[in-house]
Amino acid sequence: MPTDILTRNNVTISGRGTQPILFGHGFGCDQSFWRFVAPAFEDHYRVILFDYVGSGRSDRTAYDPQRYGSLRGYVQDVQEICTALQLTDVIFVGHSISAVIGMLASIQNPRLFKQMVLIGASPSYQNAPPDYMGGYNQSDLEGLLDMLEKNHLGWAQFLAPVAMKNPERPELAIELETSFGATEHFILHQFAEVTFMTDVRSELAKVAVPALIMQPRDDAFVPIPVAQYLHRQLAGSSLALMNATGHFPHLSGVAETIQLIREYISPLVATAES
Repeated sequence: MPTDILTRNNVTISGRGTQPILFGHGFGCDQSFWRFVAPAFEDHYRVILFDYVGSGRSDRTAYDPQRYGSLRGYVQDVQEICTALQLTDVIFVGHSISAVIGMLASIQNPRLFKQMVLIGASPSYQNAPPDYMGGYNQSDLEGLLDMLEKNHLGWAQFLAPVAMKNPERPELAIELETSFGATEHFILHQFAEVTFMTDVRSELAKVAVPALIMQPRDDAFVPIPVAQYLHRQLAGSSLALMNATGHFPHLSGVAETIQLIREYISPLVATAES
C-alpha cells in the first residue's frame, strides 16, 4: 500500500537532513512549480514533493470524482502520503489551495505538522459583506467556471497572465497556461470548482499549528485584506507581506520566498542540531 500511494501521487524525496518538509502545489499545477525553491532546503531537510491525483505525473487512473469532489479527498492524499512515509512533525509548505488543504489536514491530525507556511492562501474567494471580502462575487466565480467548462484552452490562455501578474516575464504565464492545458478538462474543472467555491472560514479557529502567512502584492486572487483576515483568525500565526507580485511568488520572487521560509523554519534545524 505505501508504494501504491507514493506512485499514485508521484512522490519524490531528496535532501540530506532528517526534518521533513513537504511542499504542496496549487490548483492546476504540479510539483515542478517548486523547482526553484525546494532545492534550497536540501542541505538541512528531507524534502518531499508530490502531485495531487489528477495533476502532473500522478496516476490519473486513481482519480475518483466522488473522492475529489471536495477538499476532503486532497486532504486524504496528504495524510496518506505522510502515513506511507511514517512522517510526523512535518513542516508543510502549501501554495494557494494547498495551504487550505494543509490547514484542514492539521485539524484532523494535530500531530501531523509542527509548522505550516501558507503562500497566497484564501479561506474563501467569495465576498460575504460586510465582514469579509474575498475578492469575488458569486456571479464572478460562476462566470469563471462557466468559461472553463466551455473553453478549456481559452480559459487557460486568459487566466494564466492574470494569475502571474509579471508581464515582464511572459515565460511564467506560458508555463502556467501549459500546465492548465495539460490537465484533463473534467479534472481541472472539478478542481477549480472545489477551489473557488470552498469556504473554510468556520474551520480556522480549529487550526492549532503555528503558521507563516506569505502574501504577495498585487495578487489577483487573494487581496491583502484576505491575508490579514487569515492572520487574525489563526492563533499564533505570522504575516509576511511580500514584494513579489502575482499569485506565484515561488516563481516570480524566488529569493524572497526562500528567505522568508528559511527565516521562519530555521530555528527548528538549529534546535535539532544542538
